[in-house]
Amino acid sequence: MRETASADVHLSAAPTPAPTPPLAASLVWLMAVTCGLVVANIYYNQPLLVAISHTFGLSESQASLVATITQVGYTLGLLFVVPLGDKRERKGLTLGLLLCAAVCMAGAAYAPTYGLLVAASLLIGVFSAVPQLLIPMAASLASDEERGRVVGKVMSGLLIGILLSRTVSGYVGLHFGWRTMFWVGAGLMVVLTGILSRMLPRNQPQFTGSYGSLLKSLGTLTRELPILRRSAVVGACMFAGFSAFWTSLVFFLESDAYHYHSDVAGLFGLIGASGAFAASFAGKSADTKGADYALNLGILLFLGAYLLLSFGGYYLLGLVVGVILLDVGQQMAHISNQARIFTLRPEARSRLNTVYMTCCFIGASMGSLLGGIAWDHFQWLGVCSVGLSFVVLAYLLNRFYGRA
Repeated sequence: MRETASADVHLSAAPTPAPTPPLAASLVWLMAVTCGLVVANIYYNQPLLVAISHTFGLSESQASLVATITQVGYTLGLLFVVPLGDKRERKGLTLGLLLCAAVCMAGAAYAPTYGLLVAASLLIGVFSAVPQLLIPMAASLASDEERGRVVGKVMSGLLIGILLSRTVSGYVGLHFGWRTMFWVGAGLMVVLTGILSRMLPRNQPQFTGSYGSLLKSLGTLTRELPILRRSAVVGACMFAGFSAFWTSLVFFLESDAYHYHSDVAGLFGLIGASGAFAASFAGKSADTKGADYALNLGILLFLGAYLLLSFGGYYLLGLVVGVILLDVGQQMAHISNQARIFTLRPEARSRLNTVYMTCCFIGASMGSLLGGIAWDHFQWLGVCSVGLSFVVLAYLLNRFYGRA
């Protein structure tokens, strides 16, 4: 049952938006491609961590901080930038963020010291929050009947960007050096800014309060909506388990278990792109069977993936199947959570997404950190233990939290 509560003055003052025509397929795909290209900025570094550690003379756990701090920056962008999607015109905000991301990517490519690379990585995360502006925008432009499908399609682009970024980055890093990948990413942001300036429609939100009241309303929404709280903590656990795996995978593949290089680590992103199909399926399931159905299925697949990886990850076939199950499960859970929260307060979708995704990337940052520590001390079984712990916690929270 949908859970609602009385809103504060800013949340309730917004008028009911007028009905909108069906969202054009071309616009949906433009948003999907944009999400994929921008979110890739956050994940380019993962297959490059070993090369970065060699450049600056770091341990593997120190190098993994680059991945962690990028996710911390993304979390900060979610918390302080994405809420502006309910206050500022979304097209202009999106274009400005893309240009800033381009500058920061160039800064990472140039960085002569590890400290400057970490600083640039933090800002890359902040300014790459664009997908979390476009997803609520797509939800607001879609009709109630197609919202789950639209969100699923846009999220398919996001997932492909996450996974293929590792594939491309691994190849480029091996053959042209890790700095080249950041230069390429900077150029893509400039090109994307030009395309969106011509094709993305203007989208004016309804919130008229101050920036301070906008941020304050995040607490109001969290306090009043138990479904939002439950979705946020479940999403955080799932992202933590997901991030622990992907941050540690490059170390596992380059260890004595496989003796592979960064290009092979990147190819595992291509294998995991099967999760993009799950995003579309999850969106349709949320429209027809309800979000809980796809969410529970996603958690189950995620659990099965880590059980398989724990015992079969030392065999290539087991590792490949585990990656597929992990990515499919993650995306089914994620899309289901987002479809569920976007029904709660239509006029506050950017803020709802802020609360949810901030928690998710706090979880992702924690997963990257714990995954790196687990690898240093316990190797692959330690990483899998971290992932299993998070998915079990996700199940318990989804089953019992906020249902009284």
